[in-house]
Amino acid sequence: MSRLRGAQQVDSLRGFRAPESEPSVPYGLLKAARQSGTLNLSNRSLTEVPASVYRLNVDTPEEAHHNVSFGASERWWEQTDLTKLLLASNGLTRLSDDIRLLPALTTLDLHDNQLQTLPPALGELRELQQLRLSHNRLSSLPAEVFSLKNLRSLTLQQNLLDALPEELGQLEALTELDVSDNQLTELPSGLGRLGRLQKLHLCRNKLARLPDSLPLLTNVKLLDCSNNLLSDVPASLSQMAALEQLYLRHNKLRRLPPLGAPALKELYVGNNQIASVAGEDVSSFGALSVLELRDNKIATLPEQVAALGALTRLDLTNNDIGTLPASLGLLPELKTLLLEGNPLRGIRRDLLTKGTNELLKYLRGRIQEEPDCAIDTPTAMTLPGQAAINVHNIKTLKSLAYSDKKADRVPDELFQAAAEHAVTSADFSKNLLSDVPPRLAETRASLTELNMAFNRLSCCDLLCSLVNLVHLDLRNNQLRDLPVELKNLTKLHSVILNYNKFKSFPEVLYDMPSLETILLGNNQVGGVDPARLLGLLRLSTLDLSNNDLLNVPPQLGLCTTLRCLSLQGNPFRTPRAAIVAKGTDAVLEYLRSRIPT
Repeated sequence: MSRLRGAQQVDSLRGFRAPESEPSVPYGLLKAARQSGTLNLSNRSLTEVPASVYRLNVDTPEEAHHNVSFGASERWWEQTDLTKLLLASNGLTRLSDDIRLLPALTTLDLHDNQLQTLPPALGELRELQQLRLSHNRLSSLPAEVFSLKNLRSLTLQQNLLDALPEELGQLEALTELDVSDNQLTELPSGLGRLGRLQKLHLCRNKLARLPDSLPLLTNVKLLDCSNNLLSDVPASLSQMAALEQLYLRHNKLRRLPPLGAPALKELYVGNNQIASVAGEDVSSFGALSVLELRDNKIATLPEQVAALGALTRLDLTNNDIGTLPASLGLLPELKTLLLEGNPLRGIRRDLLTKGTNELLKYLRGRIQEEPDCAIDTPTAMTLPGQAAINVHNIKTLKSLAYSDKKADRVPDELFQAAAEHAVTSADFSKNLLSDVPPRLAETRASLTELNMAFNRLSCCDLLCSLVNLVHLDLRNNQLRDLPVELKNLTKLHSVILNYNKFKSFPEVLYDMPSLETILLGNNQVGGVDPARLLGLLRLSTLDLSNNDLLNVPPQLGLCTTLRCLSLQGNPFRTPRAAIVAKGTDAVLEYLRSRIPT
């Protein structure tokens, strides 16, 4: 009897308990999904998709078995087929073949899960237009996926793919393909059949060459091949008539690719091994507005660079350039010229800190015969009675220029003049500003470059709303720390903080993985955390010169992305000055040798 009694105690409620393995979804969400056609189950710690989700449009709703109401919100018989299913940021390890029960899906978001395989039934979703599979553990894709004739966007970044099948070319409606952060060593020739493709992301793979069929993609506007093993780029890429943005950063290129792509506006070839730039290569870039050549080994620039009349930004940071062609000063649209980290001769160091305008004036002064059209003379486009505000710069160059005025505030008239123009750069350097102008927030939708150097700033909290900033110059101020909210600037590539009052490395910079350049020289920084610096995977330039570093942690040698590390002028004893003088590679190698085993 005791044994029976024990058995009853264990099993008496068994039939009344819901199965623990079946995850639940609030019925209210399912009910709302029948009305809207969208079901968002992102970030709900799901390990599998509940059966009730798959059968959403198959099973009769619960309210059909209760009181029948004729209210508009209760007409269960007028339900909408599910078209958007969002399952991102869960712990899904598999997807059931029951996904075929949702044939009306146009969007299926499965990114940030633990998926290792996909069911063949995915190929039955004939209406699917967006399939998001990034941040999973996929090593292959079922052949059925390539039968989705209406698929327009396929995102597969950060998986374990080492190859793509030829069947990829069957996705003829595809306009966006992202296979970055995988282990691809080559691409299928079928890629060239994706005639409607507009965006192609191939970065952070192991590609040593690009397929011959790539030039057939005549509608591609953006091509990102950064962080691969490319030593050459085929000249046939010039046939890509719509190509506007080309990213070739962090490869093994030894020369500037000679691309005559007629629409090319932005070319990024930083962090390569380019030693020289040929004049004929440059002359093919007729429409180029942005040219990034930073972190290479370029010794000279050809005169043909001055023929790039549309150029607005030229980045030559961290090269071996000794002299500049004076004709650079004649580039009519050039707003940003970056030269940090070059052994320039004949140009005073203080001139480099005064910004692009002063540098271009200097270069123009080296030309014996000035051009007919004066660049800095007032024009009819200057506001009446306000000569300090250049409306021409605002309208044409999309630039707010109010520097070297010795002013303690920026006039409201400047922001009013820019109200209807999407300004991309602002220069308020060399003034007496103690605060960031509050009205600068009005430009947050478009502003990408800001120069607040040579002022009296002790706080820069207002900058945290400028979420599109790419370059920020705060040198020669009175800053002691940076606000935590600065990490909201997820597009920031470079920050210049030289000649401030920092006593420690700003904590927030460790949490900004987009940073490529950090200039923190001539402060009072006493230490740096190399373990946290390793999280800055794009960091290539770090200037800690003339600070208070008593020791350099050996683990700093593990930061192998650094191409320029400046440590001179600190009171540490090791590494010795002779090693520091040999350059970044020698310092990093020495530090690695000092890591305890």
